[in-house]
Amino acid sequence: MGKNKNKRLISKMKLLEGKTAIVTGGSRGIGKAVAEMFAREGANVIITRVKESNDTEQLLENLRSYGVQAEAFVFDVADFTRAHEVVKEVQQKFGRIDILVNNAGITRDTLLMRMTEAQWDEVLAVNLKSAFNLSHAVATVMMKQRSGSIINMSSVVGITGNAGQTNYAAAKAGIIGFTKSLAKELGSRGIRANAIAPGFVETDMTEVIPQEAREAWVKNIPLQRGGKPEDIANATLFLASDMASYITGQVISVCGGMNI
Repeated sequence: MGKNKNKRLISKMKLLEGKTAIVTGGSRGIGKAVAEMFAREGANVIITRVKESNDTEQLLENLRSYGVQAEAFVFDVADFTRAHEVVKEVQQKFGRIDILVNNAGITRDTLLMRMTEAQWDEVLAVNLKSAFNLSHAVATVMMKQRSGSIINMSSVVGITGNAGQTNYAAAKAGIIGFTKSLAKELGSRGIRANAIAPGFVETDMTEVIPQEAREAWVKNIPLQRGGKPEDIANATLFLASDMASYITGQVISVCGGMNI
């Protein structure tokens, strides 16, 4: 009976019980799936979004239904000063920050010769500079704790490149170098930094891609399907949890084999 009871207790344990996580871009797509999975696994979740929306409170209610605390901050993650202010508010309210998921991202796809300076700058600011901003802010908190997990969303195109996405690919490749450098700088303080490189994931961001192009992409994926936000959330949960306590500086491709 004792062994069976212990097995039941283990099976009921939540992977992120009592932890606090910040998920940027947490109101839709991959970010929303990550936030929901973290809440389900016992983490207090703070999401960021760039615009106020009528569905914000419903999102938070869904997260709180798992018995955790949830908050939302509406601000531009490319704003260095505001990012630090938000992190300070979170730390003061929750006492600690255990996980940061730098997920916020946009696309402004076009061929290089048609790309404007504004399209380049906007993508680099949201997709790359924001990761610096939030990581810079949480690093002090995590260093004092001597623990933490930073997870940065890269992309398969940050590894392979892609025509029509020089801005996006540059930002996502930058995320990889940034992540590896973070891992080397912060590892001695018990802080892990890893990146995830999603492939073609079915979200509202990819819905704007013409159907013909979507079908062509799927044909080149060994698993013959696009990914779901939950596929990326699963990998994020693993890296956030103690199961990945000896993993840092790595890039995990969640792409159905798209990059081989």
